[in-house]
Amino acid sequence: MRFDDEWKQYTLGEILVPKGYIRGPFGSALKRNEMLTEGIPVYEQQHAIYGIRDFRFFIDDKKLEEMKRFQVQTDDLIISCSGTVGKVSIIEKEDQKGIISQALLLLRVNRDIILPQYLKYFFLSKEGHASITSRSSGSVQVNISKRADIEKIPLRIPSIAKQQEIVAILSVLDDKINNNNKINQRLEETARAIFKSWFIYFEPYQDEEFVKSELGYIPSKWSVAPLSAFCSFITRGITPKYTESGEQIVLNQKCIRGHQVNLGPSRYHVPKVINEKWLQFGDVLVNSTGQGTLGRVAQWLENATNVTVDSHISIVRPGEKYYIYYIGQFLMGKEREIESMAAGSTGQTELSRERLGSLLLVSPKIEQLREFSKLVEPMMIKIASNNHENEKLTKLRDTLLPKLLSGELLIPNAGSETNERSNNNGRSR
Repeated sequence: MRFDDEWKQYTLGEILVPKGYIRGPFGSALKRNEMLTEGIPVYEQQHAIYGIRDFRFFIDDKKLEEMKRFQVQTDDLIISCSGTVGKVSIIEKEDQKGIISQALLLLRVNRDIILPQYLKYFFLSKEGHASITSRSSGSVQVNISKRADIEKIPLRIPSIAKQQEIVAILSVLDDKINNNNKINQRLEETARAIFKSWFIYFEPYQDEEFVKSELGYIPSKWSVAPLSAFCSFITRGITPKYTESGEQIVLNQKCIRGHQVNLGPSRYHVPKVINEKWLQFGDVLVNSTGQGTLGRVAQWLENATNVTVDSHISIVRPGEKYYIYYIGQFLMGKEREIESMAAGSTGQTELSRERLGSLLLVSPKIEQLREFSKLVEPMMIKIASNNHENEKLTKLRDTLLPKLLSGELLIPNAGSETNERSNNNGRSR
């Protein structure tokens, strides 16, 4: 490591404003039956872990007044406190100003000492993440340590000017990642809108005769069929034999969120044999066990042949090429219904492939499915391309992160470079 006189030693507690350490409210203060389906959002652990901003629970103004000390502000850091401990996200200016749940820790910094974005990058680094996880414990579920322990986390912090330079470099990469995510969201919303228009509201077919069916009125030349009729098979994944490294990848339920597949939580596997359960382009993946993640859907739009899923995920494989995007959009719009189809006791809920395959959908004419595929395919391919770029950008950021935060990678002084160029130009004349 390389530090200069601009770097000073602090503890986490020393860089927070008064009352800048806020642990989420106890369960008794924010009960599930008080939650609403709209209103002021409740930030949950997933918002820190994945940085996403889709909300399940809300409160009203009266409840907010009771819990205003838990309300987030722009540039607050939120950190996950149980299970997946130590994941961090920052509240952006455009984020809704809701409250945090019990599973989150909120940090509010003294800007005279540290930039909120700089502290975010510290906790994104291996050192920063380990500073929290090493202070966490629990046999059944890991929980973040007591406040006194967390506030002792040591940080070596440079001047505000140097922090601004470091944040500027890393933010270029994060801004591109965020922009790609926003593009993906718009593309997904567009594809979903087309699907609804064509196959739920039948807007392009209003001139046709309609007949009554199990799904309501549909065009007379269409029919209704179970999902299984459109698929070559529906099956659960494998029981893996894990290894620390390798070429064969196994996805688990944590890999599926927001209709995207994230390889980050995946693991390596030593396969007994490559079989039909290894993923193919267009396979739709459905989380099928437990609570919390059951019902999540994503579509595999890669040509890689070394990836499969574990037995907690169902593989839904379209039977024809022109079914791929139709089935993908259908299932991504059915997450809530799929979740409700599971059976079993609390914590042991299961979604059988028979139930999944029994989902009913309309069966349009082949020509319409082909036209839909032509419209949607470029959008889905662009989403996959953006995800690939984000993986590369994330790796680059994570490589630069420890070098910048430790002082190992020196940032050239822009003013000195400018002066040097001016002097050289002067000599050349």
